[in-house]
Amino acid sequence: MNLSVLSLTDQRNLVKSREIDASDLAEACYRQIEKLNPILNAFITVVPPESLPTQGGALCGIPLAVKDLYDTKGIRTTGGSRFFADNVPSEDAYVVQKIKKAGAQIIGKTNTHEIALGVTNNNPHYGACKNPWDVTRTPGGSSGGSAVAVATGMAMAALGTDTGGSIRIPASLCGVVGLKPTYGRVSLRGILPLSWNLDHAGPITRRVEDAALMLQVIGGYDELDPASVKTLPGDYCSHLKDTMKERRVALATGSFMEEADQEILDAVYEAAQVLTEEGALVNKVNVDFLREGALANALMTQADGAAYHRERLKQHPDWFGADVRQRLETGAAFTSSEYSLARRKQVEVKRQCELLLNQYDVLILPTTPIAAPVLEGEDALERARQLTRFTAPFNLTGLPALSVPCGFTNDGLPIGLQIVSRAWNEAGVLHTGYAFQEATDWHLHQSHFA
Repeated sequence: MNLSVLSLTDQRNLVKSREIDASDLAEACYRQIEKLNPILNAFITVVPPESLPTQGGALCGIPLAVKDLYDTKGIRTTGGSRFFADNVPSEDAYVVQKIKKAGAQIIGKTNTHEIALGVTNNNPHYGACKNPWDVTRTPGGSSGGSAVAVATGMAMAALGTDTGGSIRIPASLCGVVGLKPTYGRVSLRGILPLSWNLDHAGPITRRVEDAALMLQVIGGYDELDPASVKTLPGDYCSHLKDTMKERRVALATGSFMEEADQEILDAVYEAAQVLTEEGALVNKVNVDFLREGALANALMTQADGAAYHRERLKQHPDWFGADVRQRLETGAAFTSSEYSLARRKQVEVKRQCELLLNQYDVLILPTTPIAAPVLEGEDALERARQLTRFTAPFNLTGLPALSVPCGFTNDGLPIGLQIVSRAWNEAGVLHTGYAFQEATDWHLHQSHFA
């Protein structure tokens, strides 16, 4: 039995019924790590095997990977940075506490673009992370290690963070599922910040139902996180299998969308047709207003990052990689007027999205405008602008957004479909993603490394 291709729910049920032991799952992951991590470099730190629980909790012993931005008690947390190379936290991030309480086992800390400020995952301090579909290409970032680990069975699921697309972009480029919840749904306490205004925490998984299960565990109010919002507990799993009949779907169009590669657009149009066949009512909607949202998100990300890292940038600018240092210096140079105008644009784009999503249940568009670009010799700053184009607006607005596999390019590289809905409607994006997943077989494709 290939345990890594089963859903988390299936794995959990097998453990609960004692058909397998949680240690079997961990052993399968460690075998993959031993074989593949020297090639793909998904992990910065691997946690040695321990005895695992076989019962109890929603995740009952399932081995998970955690992006190396999350504090982990007794396990170093580098942030992909030279500054934190020897940082060993004394307590877990709030979300790590929650997955441990649910019975999960942390098997390692995954590679990230330095301080999460980038999307290539070409880390100058801990080495480049490689795409399992083509090792000459980027896996995306900044949660690239988490996506690679999940795509190859080195972990059954993983935690990532997303400030401009850093969960959804690597999920798209690696052919897995990535969920950015609504801003305030998942606690950020104990996670190295990039932007206090735009950071989100969420899961990367193989299946949509796995993302729903993970969100069920990690979501919820944290009174010690000032960004956390007190809402009713979400139920993300119960309605996954509801019908799509007469669900209103907006298909993104306009000049902003047309900047994507044609084979990406074709895959998304085919996905829209699948949803139509499932009973959804799909209409084309011009979303050119998102362009300015992406620009405002980029400005705020760099300015906020420069604010958080101001002392490090002042004392040891040479400790940052060239691309990250350049982006921080750019962020530090923005004027208060430029930042204020970006904040105003944030409010405007948020309202435009609200008006759109008052009329539609979900909006669908490509996750990225291109498939995975080559890793070496590329301009990391230009790649960040390009790869975050369709994801960044939904960090700015804080809306829930899901990336699911929806096809492959002629070069055999994965393509992601992005599904967005109104604030707090994670159940809606997961339901739509699940309906698409079950009507297609893209999620079943695996790279030769898996």
